[in-house]
Amino acid sequence: MGSETRYIFVTGGVVSSLGKGIVAASLGVLLKNQGVSVAIQKFDPYLNLDPGTMSPTQHGEVFVTDDGSETDLDLGHYERFIDENLSRVNNVTSGMIYWDVLNKERNGDYLGHTVQIIPHVTNAIKERITQTLDTRDSDVVITEIGGTVGDIESLPFLEAVRQFEFENRSKCIHIHVTLVPFLGPSQEFKTKPTQHSVKELREIGIHADVIVCRSPYPLSRDIKDKIALFCDVASQSVITCVDAPSIYDVPLLLQQEHFSDVVMQRLGLRHKKPDLTHWKAYLDSIRKPDLPVVKIALVGKYNQLSDSYLSVVEAIHHAAAANAVHAELVWVDAQSLEHEDPKFALSGVHGVLVPGGFGDRGIEGKIKATHLARTKLIPFFGLCLGMHIAVIEFGRFVLGWSDAHSTEFKDDTTHPVIDFLSDQRTVRRKGGTMRLGAYPCSVQPNTLLMTAYGQSVISERHRHRYEFNNQFRANYEENGMVFSGLSPENTLIEVIEIPDHPWFLACQFHPEFKSRPIKPHPLFVQFVQAANRYRATI
Repeated sequence: MGSETRYIFVTGGVVSSLGKGIVAASLGVLLKNQGVSVAIQKFDPYLNLDPGTMSPTQHGEVFVTDDGSETDLDLGHYERFIDENLSRVNNVTSGMIYWDVLNKERNGDYLGHTVQIIPHVTNAIKERITQTLDTRDSDVVITEIGGTVGDIESLPFLEAVRQFEFENRSKCIHIHVTLVPFLGPSQEFKTKPTQHSVKELREIGIHADVIVCRSPYPLSRDIKDKIALFCDVASQSVITCVDAPSIYDVPLLLQQEHFSDVVMQRLGLRHKKPDLTHWKAYLDSIRKPDLPVVKIALVGKYNQLSDSYLSVVEAIHHAAAANAVHAELVWVDAQSLEHEDPKFALSGVHGVLVPGGFGDRGIEGKIKATHLARTKLIPFFGLCLGMHIAVIEFGRFVLGWSDAHSTEFKDDTTHPVIDFLSDQRTVRRKGGTMRLGAYPCSVQPNTLLMTAYGQSVISERHRHRYEFNNQFRANYEENGMVFSGLSPENTLIEVIEIPDHPWFLACQFHPEFKSRPIKPHPLFVQFVQAANRYRATI
């Protein structure tokens, strides 16, 4: 543990989905731009070891780190905001904690003691708070506690935080994110939910130092003073966080409330005005009026919740800003597309993107969309499963193999153009067993891939069990498909292209995980650029 490291704990109350992760990430931006080194982590109270086996419709996308950890989507926000790669130590679940404790018990590490929530579970949690410092020292560690105060699942984490503060009293502060609703009929704010939430936190033994109030409108000084009085915090420590047009507005909105100044003062750190020049420039670029509108069709099966494709959506908008255009997402339900002509659902779009996913629902609809994009020369971008779809479509309609398929969906096909990775055939357990994390990829010259990256070896993050079947490699190459990205040993196909198409590229990896607002991913930049060119021709 760094002797001078300070610790910030972010909790939430009243309701879930208040945006604790965005508040934590925004604070990371503000502190980092004041010269403070920041580590940031998420503690989730669910019993899954990680979200890898959870449905995206329940929990949103699974974000994958370089080291192959399947994590909560908030880690994607953290990476995009503070512009640093995170790892498995930055996401902790109750499942991980209990797994560690029970394994120690089985190994006899507790020397016959009765294993209990206190001290064994809480000690394990406290160890995780400082684990980010094992890889590098940081001035500040920001820890977001998932769920809301009062949740049964969160209590061991909150008790561990209470103990941690007791042991490091001068180094810790607590930020509580809460809701201040505005009642339309009476035209007034209601502070009682916040009061009760803070009261419940205090009953656990934690005193809020800063209260961030989510509200649709700015709070008056009188309202802030009332909250300060009833919640026992300084008036300047009551921060308004109003609903924003973009999550990237939140750091600026919080800085207008002097959020980081208050935090730095509470931590006893010297504070200065953060330099947000690049952040403001990005916001200016997405707010410019009268920019061309590029319509991107996102053909998926989880479209009822955009969080299922959160990193893809963000990467498209990052790339749009870099191309001085506005991106309009056209959500196309792949399952519905199976029963209709895709030309109607995709009418007027300038680019087609097929994202990753699992399961056979909507597969034929995705193949239809890919076929339309290829034959009508609409820019196409396939991600992971999207590459499988592109390979299947090419096999069926160019090579003439009507039953071309992936063994994930049809294990008795005579043309298994997509098949299990060789080391996946004996795997039976689902969690954490895929090809996960960053792997190198060799880039072939004179390709779209080389144009995008400008270098011969790249590294991208993966999450898959299936891969292009090399048994059919020659057939595809002889009929015009180019394999522009290969594993270093030349055994795995990582990227495919069709040269006689304006822009048709699909990759086995997930480039969306590495896109940042100020550093958009080059493949997304090139895809949106191609879509904009196509827009100009129709």
